[in-house]
Amino acid sequence: MNLTPMMQQYFEIKNQYKDCILFFRLGDFYEMFFEDAIKASKELEITLTGRDCGMEERAPMCGIPFHSAENYISKLIEKGFKVAICEQVEDVNASKGIVKRDVVRVVTPGTVIESSMLNEKVNNYIMAIYNEKNSYGIAIAEITTGEFYAASVLYGNTKSKLIDEISRYNPSELLVNENFLNDKSLYKHVKEKFNSYISIVDKNIINKSDLIERAKNNFKNLIIDDDNTYEYSIISSGILLWYLENTQKVNLDHIKNFKQYKLEEYMIIDYSSRRNLELTETLRDKKRKGSLIGVLDRTKTSMGARLLKKWIEQPLINVSDINERLEAVMEFKEKYMIRNEIRDNLKKVYDIERLMGKFVLGKVNCRDLISFKESLKQLPNIKKIMSECASYLNSSNRENIDTLDDIFFLIEKSIIDEPPITIKEGNIIKDGYNSEVDKYRTASKEGKDWIKEFEKREREATGIKNLKVKYNRIFGYFLEVTKSYFSLIPKNYIRKQTLSNCERFITDDLKKIEETILGAEEKVIKLEYDIFIRIRDSIASQVERVKLTSNSLSKIDVICSFSEVSERENYKCPIVDESGIIKLVNGRHPVVEAFLQEEVFVPNDTTLDLSDNRVAIITGPNMAGKSTYMRQVALITLMAQIGCFVPADDATIGIVDRIFTRVGASDDLSSGQSTFMVEMAEVANILENSTENSLLILDEIGRGTSTFDGLSIAWAVIEYIVNKEKIGARTLFATHYHELSELEDKIKGIKNYCVLVQEKGEDIIFLRKIERGGADDSYGIEVAKLAGVPRSVIDRAKEILNDLEDNDLGKKEIKSKKKNRLIEGQIDLFKLNAEIRDNGSDIIEEIKNKNIEVLTPIEALNYIYDLQKRVKKG
Repeated sequence: MNLTPMMQQYFEIKNQYKDCILFFRLGDFYEMFFEDAIKASKELEITLTGRDCGMEERAPMCGIPFHSAENYISKLIEKGFKVAICEQVEDVNASKGIVKRDVVRVVTPGTVIESSMLNEKVNNYIMAIYNEKNSYGIAIAEITTGEFYAASVLYGNTKSKLIDEISRYNPSELLVNENFLNDKSLYKHVKEKFNSYISIVDKNIINKSDLIERAKNNFKNLIIDDDNTYEYSIISSGILLWYLENTQKVNLDHIKNFKQYKLEEYMIIDYSSRRNLELTETLRDKKRKGSLIGVLDRTKTSMGARLLKKWIEQPLINVSDINERLEAVMEFKEKYMIRNEIRDNLKKVYDIERLMGKFVLGKVNCRDLISFKESLKQLPNIKKIMSECASYLNSSNRENIDTLDDIFFLIEKSIIDEPPITIKEGNIIKDGYNSEVDKYRTASKEGKDWIKEFEKREREATGIKNLKVKYNRIFGYFLEVTKSYFSLIPKNYIRKQTLSNCERFITDDLKKIEETILGAEEKVIKLEYDIFIRIRDSIASQVERVKLTSNSLSKIDVICSFSEVSERENYKCPIVDESGIIKLVNGRHPVVEAFLQEEVFVPNDTTLDLSDNRVAIITGPNMAGKSTYMRQVALITLMAQIGCFVPADDATIGIVDRIFTRVGASDDLSSGQSTFMVEMAEVANILENSTENSLLILDEIGRGTSTFDGLSIAWAVIEYIVNKEKIGARTLFATHYHELSELEDKIKGIKNYCVLVQEKGEDIIFLRKIERGGADDSYGIEVAKLAGVPRSVIDRAKEILNDLEDNDLGKKEIKSKKKNRLIEGQIDLFKLNAEIRDNGSDIIEEIKNKNIEVLTPIEALNYIYDLQKRVKKG
């Protein structure tokens, strides 16, 4: 095979980027070949052609204009591809052979920086996961903002914790090592649950010492401890830095906002609970509207919107930090005139956080500079207004605002107010900023006038009436004289070309004019570009100042947003402490209330603590408001811990370290798991990872199996949760098993509540009010009627219910099942008695005196289990 030199070059480059679609620059087009061309032509819906390349068959080929590449790259990234951009990296005219080409950047889902490809209100995270045995290191970066976080996942149920962290950041790209891939179940779970592109790290670059050294060199505040708590986080950081450097091909100076953290530093919210509580998107259609963030977001900047999302996803557990935020919110709520002035200024601020990232990465254009300048213009006003604030957080944010006057005046003096998008076509530098630019620009604009003046002067001086000054690419500017005037040609005219009816000449003066005019446009374009690069790099060097300012503006924006929504929705400032008490007076669901039009939301009280009110068992029919009530308690708790006021007349929130919810499940068909299996897996996760300081929201545990199995599981789960030696967590437990109401009299820490229902003849009205006590009817048929089940089915259901009640069949069935379970328990006891006799134990005396008939099924089974353990120990 005798490949052409160009195709040889193509293959050399393509072999280095096998997992990418290679955009190979040829003139004004990016071309794709072979498999890349076949894929791209299909995905981008462009024509597939061919090219002779020295092979027997023509190479499949397709191409796109280089100036519209961004749109095509965006489509490929959305479809799950990576794109390597290969440019001509030397002057075509200076090249003696084939022009040198190289990849200047690899665009991946996690390294996108183009505004058109990003959601301005959502961070675009990339996460590296380093897996060794059952431990993980994670590193997370946001290349457009320069954020970088890292943590180690070392103890307990590490896989579950890893999933929770992935859920917290929801990265668009995951970078994993081969050990991670070898865990098939984890890999499958991550692939199914998250819409993340997964990139694989070549094992050859996993050299721990090199990666640790890379991280040390980049982050001066790296924490290295003796017990290696942070080691895996450092390794994953090194992997992520390596990947970013090798895909972006530039210095990542703006990635300095590095933080190593421990998972316990923030409230932990597991994957299922984030979805169930609809914190940042709705469960059904993934929309922002209808979620908590949709209600709380009154931010004026993209930076603020992203920070708000981060705060919602990472609630605080430090009481002091929370109260600092609440104090700042209160100040803005009370000083509403100041708040309004600040918000008016903030809405004129562009996304300077991401703009700064583009400066450092060399991707900024002149219009970005104007946006940057207009943003900086607002800073002195904001800082002046903030001087009237006294709270610690607001004062601190004000102090950290750098008005960046030097950068503002640099852009103001140098860049025209309405520049073109491109930076390589000139007309971007203001007149008077650079004398050379002015000179070339004058030459370019006035050159024609100079030529006309020169032509007029020569005619008068020589007397040649038809003398003309002309131009072509070969000779440049010249004087053209017809043969009839040859006798008048001056001695200083230098012959350039002879034609059939005329002669062409040049003079020293014309050469000087030509030197000034010719190339003036090209020279000014190049000079303007060079000046722009110097300005860009000068601003990029101030990244730390700009980032400090953008961070402060983001915080101010979010705090103002909390104040605004709190005032509009009548939210109140909660008391946040470490008492362990959650006490709400007239609490409301923030999202449901916001979307009610004609109805008035019915508020409810809540009392939970770590003593007599650990578990609230809530009974009542479906559609009566149990789920809404429980979710609102979770959301109010979370809102308080992100530093926002809450929808309640009065609220005390004892710090919650984790929120777990189990509020409905569906079949997981892809993994072959039934509804009940999914439910039990979630329950197992909650029981394993909850602590005394957690808040548990459990809805209808045990509904996916038979009545007695479900009742037994629900009963046992409550006993386990309320036991302080096991968990002892504050819990809201909704159920249809009215039998569970018995637990209030049996176990300390349990209280019964029910949803009030008003009966009017055959109809029922849900009052949506939670009161002390238990319900004794599920109103199933009435709920079916409200749901629109056909009248004939409703009537027949009532007949069947009446027959069952008249014949007492239902009660007989229940008694029969209980009796069977008791008989089974007695049989087990008899077997146990024999074993005890054989062992010569005196436990038999205890069994003789035990009144088995009064035991519930679950008590009998627990008693048998306890006896077995005692016998085996004895």
